[in-house]
Amino acid sequence: MTSDGIALAAIVILLFPMGYFFLASPAFLLVKLDIPPVAQLLRGMFNAHFLMLRIAALIGMVAFATAGRPVFAFGIALIAAVAIWGRGWFLRQWDAQLSARDAGDAAAVRRLRQLHWGGMLSNTVLLAAVVSSIPYISATSA
Repeated sequence: MTSDGIALAAIVILLFPMGYFFLASPAFLLVKLDIPPVAQLLRGMFNAHFLMLRIAALIGMVAFATAGRPVFAFGIALIAAVAIWGRGWFLRQWDAQLSARDAGDAAAVRRLRQLHWGGMLSNTVLLAAVVSSIPYISATSA
């Protein structure tokens, strides 16, 4: 496989965690986050998403760097940085709201939902950026 083929394969690998999360996370809009197992399950899904995105983005970054495409490697490195930094920040915020909810804070469930929407929105923006870059990757590999 050529380095260009590896770069295209890296994009496909990166699309898997983003696409899965894009399809799976809206289902949690149908349930209340004041139910502890539901909130914990959604937390686990965000945790897994960030970990998978980090691994896929690091693979993609290396693939684009070896393919001699530093601009794409830098873009994928930014996605990896968002996944690495975002996981810690997001899970700290989520855990703080879970603790507040368990302590009786009625607004904590609303803040959990806002975090949920924010996570879905950020994933959608990153997914759109990756999908919109596919024609440029394909055009430069020909």
